[in-house]
Amino acid sequence: MYKNISVIPQNVLLPIMGGMGIAPILPIMGVGIHKIKKEKWMKKSLKCLVAATASVISTGAIAATTNMENPLYMPKANEAYVKAGAAIMGKSVEGTQATTRKHRDGDVEFPVWRFTGDLGYGITDRLDIHGRFGYTKDGEIDRKGMHRGRIGMTFRALTEAYPVVWDLYADAYLSGITPMKGTYTPKGFNFDNYSNGRWGAIFGTRFGKTWDKFTLAAHIEYLQTFGNHNNKIKIDPANEWAPLFPDEISVDLKSTHEGTAGFDMMYQLNKKWSFGAGFEYVEHYNNGVKSIHTQLPDFAGDPYQAVKQGKQKQVVEALLADTANMKDGWDEYVFKISAAYQMTDYVQLAPFFEYTFDDAQPMSQNATDFKMELGARLNARF
Repeated sequence: MYKNISVIPQNVLLPIMGGMGIAPILPIMGVGIHKIKKEKWMKKSLKCLVAATASVISTGAIAATTNMENPLYMPKANEAYVKAGAAIMGKSVEGTQATTRKHRDGDVEFPVWRFTGDLGYGITDRLDIHGRFGYTKDGEIDRKGMHRGRIGMTFRALTEAYPVVWDLYADAYLSGITPMKGTYTPKGFNFDNYSNGRWGAIFGTRFGKTWDKFTLAAHIEYLQTFGNHNNKIKIDPANEWAPLFPDEISVDLKSTHEGTAGFDMMYQLNKKWSFGAGFEYVEHYNNGVKSIHTQLPDFAGDPYQAVKQGKQKQVVEALLADTANMKDGWDEYVFKISAAYQMTDYVQLAPFFEYTFDDAQPMSQNATDFKMELGARLNARF
């Protein structure tokens, strides 16, 4: 029935369609088809633009969150990292009672060499184990030893999926690995190392956010140390009461605590370079001695036993009264800046500078007018 329609010539069919009111529709259909094609092209272009923008933003965000200098950096599951640092420090000694007694007021200690090592491993994307260690050598006052030692774990309570990243961490404080060492002289106590000889626990939290290439984070932590007698104190023969004591003693130190708070920021300029800055406040509380742990000589068989024991008791009472609260605490205010160059996808070099001033108690030997430290960290993740 419809066979002849398929072979009707176009010049015949169009007038027929025109007579039926159909032909005028064809130009309109052509415009509609063109419009549809244009809209599809615009939608595809818009999608490509959005995808490209998202790609740039995500690249910056990914670079920022995998940057080991990022204050919110945390290793992923089965990822390990190592940070090895070396720095040179110079400082000017502040005139407290303790430093003035030793005629060190205004002395400049330079160079002071400092070495640090941080390492960690991601157990899961939200749980890691880490360690932080440091060693200092100050040739000006012949003092050297580990100044930092801690091992612990971090749990990411809130991930990047939330408005704010929130971490909780707890560390074992390892100063008890080495005993505190020093010498008691007529001018006061001279420290031989940087250990206080005590074990302790650190509890802290860190929270912050990354906006594209910029990260801002804050941290607060609390250190509780546990008193012990892990110390070795030499008695300088120049002390007039030295004959009443052994050459070396140990004392029972009181427990103490410290508080830290600060913030850090980082800007990821591009895939290769990032820059950071921060501030930290550290409150070091006073130390104190409870008793002399070492068994002192009783001068048995000495004809002057009673006299010597009496003098010994007076010296012990005077020493304990003077050191029950040593008034040696100090507060530090630390300003820091850094840069990081991404050498490869897994290795970066980060030069840094820190400036510190402090407010110290009268008997503090750590008081300075200022401290300046310049160094670099070599970071790698595996």
